[in-house]
Amino acid sequence: MKNKKFVNVLLGVLALMLVVGMAYQFTPNLGSLFNRQTGTPALKVNGETVTVEELEALRRGNPVLSTTDTGLLGDDFKTYVVAQKARQVLYIQAAKDINVSKADVNAEVTKVREQNSLTDNKAWTDALQGAGLTDAAFRKQVRDGLAVQRKVDSIKATAAPATDAESQLYYTLNKDNFVSDARIVGRQIVVADEAKAKSLLAQVKAGGDFAALATANSTENKDRGGALGPLENGAPRPVAQVALPAEVGTAAFALTEGGVTDVIKSGGKFYIVKVEKFLAPAPKPFAEAKTDVLTAVNEQKKNAAVEVWGDKLAADMKIEYVDINWKAEDPTVAKVAGQNIPYSEVIGQVVGNEQFTGLLQQVPADQAAQLVNGILKPQVVQSLIQGYAARKVAQDQKLALAGTRQELVAALAAYGARDVKVTDTEVQKYYLDNIKQFETPASGTVNEASFKEKAQAVAFRNNWNGSNFTQAATKAGGTVSERGAVTGGDGKLGEELNAAVFTAKTLKTAGEGSLSDVVQVGTRYSVAYVADLKRAATQPLSAVRTQIEQQVLGTKKNEVGTAFVAKQVAALKPTDNLKTILAAQEKRVPKAVAPATPAAGTPATPATGTDAPATETPATDAPATETPATETPETETP
Repeated sequence: MKNKKFVNVLLGVLALMLVVGMAYQFTPNLGSLFNRQTGTPALKVNGETVTVEELEALRRGNPVLSTTDTGLLGDDFKTYVVAQKARQVLYIQAAKDINVSKADVNAEVTKVREQNSLTDNKAWTDALQGAGLTDAAFRKQVRDGLAVQRKVDSIKATAAPATDAESQLYYTLNKDNFVSDARIVGRQIVVADEAKAKSLLAQVKAGGDFAALATANSTENKDRGGALGPLENGAPRPVAQVALPAEVGTAAFALTEGGVTDVIKSGGKFYIVKVEKFLAPAPKPFAEAKTDVLTAVNEQKKNAAVEVWGDKLAADMKIEYVDINWKAEDPTVAKVAGQNIPYSEVIGQVVGNEQFTGLLQQVPADQAAQLVNGILKPQVVQSLIQGYAARKVAQDQKLALAGTRQELVAALAAYGARDVKVTDTEVQKYYLDNIKQFETPASGTVNEASFKEKAQAVAFRNNWNGSNFTQAATKAGGTVSERGAVTGGDGKLGEELNAAVFTAKTLKTAGEGSLSDVVQVGTRYSVAYVADLKRAATQPLSAVRTQIEQQVLGTKKNEVGTAFVAKQVAALKPTDNLKTILAAQEKRVPKAVAPATPAAGTPATPATGTDAPATETPATDAPATETPATETPETETP
């Protein structure tokens, strides 16, 4: 338990190492968090030794990488581990010039100890010893973490502030991010008595003057005729939904065409709201959105500065292999705009793909490798090519865009689709093609009375006077089943009874609900009593037009934007070496050893692997090895 607890402590320290704008692909286990001088040298990164033990610990600490160390995947994972470890060392080396005082380290260690109830020296020492560490080693790690964090902050500080051109273009391409809340112009009547509220609502519906009724009766805003917002030139100012209690706001803002709500109880009071005008959400003017725009663009430029810094470190990196068993093949998988893309970046995105993780749990490693090589890796390579080409495309198009590679890809797609519109014909076609999406099924609360003889059921239906249904049906010789809340077609009622309740037009009004016809269910005869019946309905196009327009527009923009980026990148004539690399790997690497007992549910052939990551386009927000190491950069303790 102590070791487990201390792992959480260490992971807390890892948070210090996070670099804004960069993504970690996995969380390492305890053994991979700290370097040790003792061990077998595996390689050197810019002259600094990395041991076999460190690499093995990094591999074991990841649930994906630890699944195999043989075959094609094992070879891929080795390449990835080496690349990630090298990145860790690079960031620590780059932060050597950063001053971190002893007081800074002490303060951070004290905070970690207090947050994890390890203030007692013996408890602290025991936790460290259980992890095979010393207090000095832990403090060294904290020092390096703070140094890397401060180094990154210093790199971000070098980013030039957003220009007017960058801000204007960002706003133009991201107007949906700067939208005002929906608002209403309206009045309310608030009283403490429900009966009085219902009486006032009846007067309003009969044509009574709402403002006058509010002035005479409301306990709130009566001095301004119940106006929700302050009066301006004699008219109420618009208010957002947060200005009203939750239940009241929901009801009022549902009246997009205006109107009066029912009486709504909230907080011991009773509300009636009249919506005089509904103001739909709309893009904010640039002047109003400018502060948020500048914040977004400046953050993108800071992230880009860190990405460029990391790329320069990697470009100057020198790896020397000491242990031949850890020699990793990391060839250039693609070239575009004068830039080489390392194969390890492809593996990094595969490792971080959720569907790939699921695939490994279902099929042997060699089968998973074939599926990934044939489907996922080609997609990843194309995504990476677009990322590396994005800055050149933006420059060629003379676009004032900022951000990391993947932020630029998204911005280029938005630029390519900036003029896309949706026609009324497209909206109508979507509505008709997806009409079931806008249907609300019938529903109600149902009790069923079942009789042995049809005559009994008919007599009961004809004679029931609306008294207690269960008692009356039982007295008439029936058996009552309470079906509860039922939605048409949900299977709670048999097909015959479902049709009699929700489809038939012959329901008989009885009591506070309705009785169905007598229907045969198996060898018996049933009558259903339904209360709170709501008939099936289809929302009219007018009610869902905005929703459809947004959905169709999003789809069209995605298609047009993707095509635009693909066309611009193709013009740069990128090269894709993936097939050559995979063919060479097939010849070089022995096949993985098959497990003794195949996992349950293993597909017979790769073609049947329905969970293969083929259908998932890999994430494009942060290529794996464009980021700093997937765990906290490590340091060696003397």
